[in-house]
Amino acid sequence: MTTLIVTGTDTGIGKTVFAAGLAGALGAYYWKPIQAGVDPEGDKETVAALSGLPAGRILPEAFRLATPASPHLAARIDGVRISLDRLTLPQVDGPLVVEGAGGVLVPISENLLMADLFAYWNRPVILCARTELGTINHSLLSIEALRARGATVVGIAFIGDAHEENERIIPQIAGVPSLGRLPIIDPVDAPSLAKAFAAHIQLP
Repeated sequence: MTTLIVTGTDTGIGKTVFAAGLAGALGAYYWKPIQAGVDPEGDKETVAALSGLPAGRILPEAFRLATPASPHLAARIDGVRISLDRLTLPQVDGPLVVEGAGGVLVPISENLLMADLFAYWNRPVILCARTELGTINHSLLSIEALRARGATVVGIAFIGDAHEENERIIPQIAGVPSLGRLPIIDPVDAPSLAKAFAAHIQLP
């Protein structure tokens, strides 16, 4: 079974759209273990609409929190205790794409960060990054944080308008392969995402 973890340098950078494209390209199962914020819907619903996958391949979250905040805070506000024993990777009969919440150092609890969870799972990680100003620092810090915890970064995927220098220098300094750049798709739907993903992204 192939499991790929999708994370990002920040929240709101397009990693859910990337995860949908990746899951669709692989014919994979999709799982977002912790969803914080469901107004009007969560990322699971977005992936269901954009991936072209059958409903049975979109797995339910381990924790579905109503409050749009860092998971540790959302859980506290919602009166939920996030426990590691409920975050075991699901056993499925095919590839699995797992999407983290927010950036790599987002706290899940008072003593557990997203990067810690990725290292605990011991599965390869894809980092999604903006192409805009500031992405060099954010990307290199994210890769260092993942590696410091023992997580394996198998590629970086850029999202946004082309920026040749940012897309060149980050993989070179980090020693991480670039998987390509997913351009902004507007409007985005399952066929347009599948076409753009096939044209611009190289699978790890």
